[in-house]
Amino acid sequence: MERHRGTVVRSRRPDRTPRPRTPAVLVVAILAALALILTTGGCTSRNAGESGPGRTGASNTDPALGWGFTHTQYSADTGDDDAVQRARDVLSAQGLPQDQAIMGWGAGNPEPSPGTYDFSDLDRRVKYIRSTGATPVITLCCAPDWMKGGRAGASKTDWSVKALESAPLPTHYKDFAALAAKVAQRYPDVRHFIVWNELKGFYNDTAQRWNYEAYTQLYNQVYDALKKVNKGNLVGGPYLVMDSYGPQDQSYASALKGPWGSVDQRVLDAFTYWNKHKKGADFAVVDGASFTRTNQMLPNAFGATDKLTAVTEWVRGQSGLPVWWAEYYVEPDKSGWSEQQRVATQAAGLMALARGGTSTAFYWSPEEQSGACPGCLWTPTQQDAGGKELPMYALIARFAKAFPPGTDFTTVSIADDDVPNVRVLASGKDVLVVNTLDRSIDAKVDGKSFPMAAYEVRWLTR
Repeated sequence: MERHRGTVVRSRRPDRTPRPRTPAVLVVAILAALALILTTGGCTSRNAGESGPGRTGASNTDPALGWGFTHTQYSADTGDDDAVQRARDVLSAQGLPQDQAIMGWGAGNPEPSPGTYDFSDLDRRVKYIRSTGATPVITLCCAPDWMKGGRAGASKTDWSVKALESAPLPTHYKDFAALAAKVAQRYPDVRHFIVWNELKGFYNDTAQRWNYEAYTQLYNQVYDALKKVNKGNLVGGPYLVMDSYGPQDQSYASALKGPWGSVDQRVLDAFTYWNKHKKGADFAVVDGASFTRTNQMLPNAFGATDKLTAVTEWVRGQSGLPVWWAEYYVEPDKSGWSEQQRVATQAAGLMALARGGTSTAFYWSPEEQSGACPGCLWTPTQQDAGGKELPMYALIARFAKAFPPGTDFTTVSIADDDVPNVRVLASGKDVLVVNTLDRSIDAKVDGKSFPMAAYEVRWLTR
């Protein structure tokens, strides 16, 4: 489940059924009216100067950013002041890369009418990311209503799922590319841009396939616009969902398969077309889950993560580009898992991504305003005592430090009776061991013997 500004939005799969995500609270859309009208270069706008607020640091132009997360509707930039600062302190300790969309997921309509801009929400998010010392990444999605056949005006923005998940009309591809350029000009230190999100609005229901030709046209115009602003800007797509099916479903079976299932051939066709006809790309972007469209975890939750390795290797082989996972999921919706099981399976997923040669991966940050927050990175900053680190953040931060992109992985010894029960990833300095069982075990890894609790995640130093 993805949360846009003011509504809970589920990405649409080819059969138009919602795709699973972490549960979140349904909220009411409240958009601020334009309060200030300025004249700048022939356009009216609010907060539309050529550079956004806050300090700008040295730009990171590495196409491999490592392990980070995506900001969603309720993030660490708003709430109780002390909680916001506590979260900032947590995030500043390491500066994991952070991604933010230009419209939705906590950001309002950036261009409610042609030539009229409102970057207030995006400014706030980018400023917060900068304040943590992190590398900011911007996802260029979604599009203002008037680019999709809707009405112009901030008060008329339609935040429904159907409206927000619509693609720009071909006649407005140029306008969307111009908006992308405006964003790049406003945040000159941002050098990493993802074009669109999951091909939203580009599925052809009649033909039952992705309209990858249209998406590639949009992508190419945005690519040109961003490179015109700064040749050093790094651009990637197509942000496809690598859906898979169980072995019993041969409808869209492909050669990209394993015990975990088979990737939808229609998705591979879309990637192949984009890869052949794109004007250029600095990295290739995908997303997806380890489990199947019907929530099958094959052969089990931990074994299913091998899909992430296989997909990453396939994309690298096809494109020759650094591979980014804009989203990745290892837990079906309403799983009922404990936090310990959730973190253990996430650790296995990170291992699988790393083994495949992933260059960058963003954890889709769950959020709640109060109460329990399964899988969250920090306690909700809307609470007085919020902003505290949670186990999932500790895992991702430690993993990012131990296994950055390009790490040379090594083989370690594992006792024969432990091989089916543990997952291990090791470098020359660090070893990560995960107990995949819901019971305690006595493990022997890398010559060291130690007890492990059910679903325990343990770090060893070599």
